[in-house]
Amino acid sequence: MKMGLLLLVNVTLLAIGTCGGPMVMRLYFLHGGHRVWLSSWLETGGWPINFILLLVTYLNRRQKEGPAAKIVFMGGRLFIGSSVTGVLSGVDNYLYAYGVARLPISTSSLVAASHLTFVALFAFVLVKQKYTPYSINAVVLLTVATGVLALHTSTDRPEGESSKEYYKGFFMTVAAAVLFGFLLPFMELTYKKARQDVTYTLVLEFQLVMSFVATLVCSIGMIVNNDFKAIPREARDFGLGETMYYVVLVSSAIVWQCCFLGSIGVTFVGSSLLSAIIITVVLQVTEILGVVLYKEKFTAEKGVSLFLALWGFVSYFYGEQKHSKEKSEIQAPEKDMPLPITVTTPS
Repeated sequence: MKMGLLLLVNVTLLAIGTCGGPMVMRLYFLHGGHRVWLSSWLETGGWPINFILLLVTYLNRRQKEGPAAKIVFMGGRLFIGSSVTGVLSGVDNYLYAYGVARLPISTSSLVAASHLTFVALFAFVLVKQKYTPYSINAVVLLTVATGVLALHTSTDRPEGESSKEYYKGFFMTVAAAVLFGFLLPFMELTYKKARQDVTYTLVLEFQLVMSFVATLVCSIGMIVNNDFKAIPREARDFGLGETMYYVVLVSSAIVWQCCFLGSIGVTFVGSSLLSAIIITVVLQVTEILGVVLYKEKFTAEKGVSLFLALWGFVSYFYGEQKHSKEKSEIQAPEKDMPLPITVTTPS
């Protein structure tokens, strides 16, 4: 019951971040924002939020265990794993932000959804993920759904943007999907290889270190690109006003942190494949919001992609439910089997 509630909370965080993060980021670029490194920095710049969550978990432990409750720290393996993940996440942040800057959100979301294919591949190699016919069907459908976008992609190219920049953004988004597809199974592998019991508290510490390192990587990019100096000037020229500029930046940092917290939480409770499937489905919602709120084109290719993605989502969870039911039916007779009765006859 406790793990089920934890899964529900993290799925909610993942949905909020996956849907809200790209929307707020695209809003920044639509109204005069130009700094890709700044946008990538914001993807993990909300890392101090983790201190609040860690304090909550500590106070909860202290309430149960009393003054004897101690602060739990991750071991060397988890620290190294989180640091490596942080460096790669910093690079992935930039690749993704570059794509969002060049592509309509309805297109970039569907392209980013291709990460599921790479998660499936790396999860099989790294953590020996087991697949059922339903999960394989889901991966195939969701992969095809993304591949459909390769047909006539340039038809939704934003006005005033060159074909070169558009296709560069497209392939940068694909590269981000490949890297993210590696990161989720890598985190799951790190949990399994840690020489200590991995609790949710340690997962939060993992997220804290990962986000801090990723933010540090993006900070270097911002310094080189003079982004820190450009923020006040860009705020004054922002299409929605100077105050809204900073609201957009802060909101972006918060919702993206929800995304990362949710993804590592679902990976911890469930698996990297489950996290990838939830992200893929929520990205379809992001696509629809991009069409409705930002007046983007809803082409036939996007419609087919959305249909296949939803079909894959239903297939996966139907298969999981059926597998769980069959497993419980097999175990039930064993639990209900009466104990053997020994009858002693007088000699």
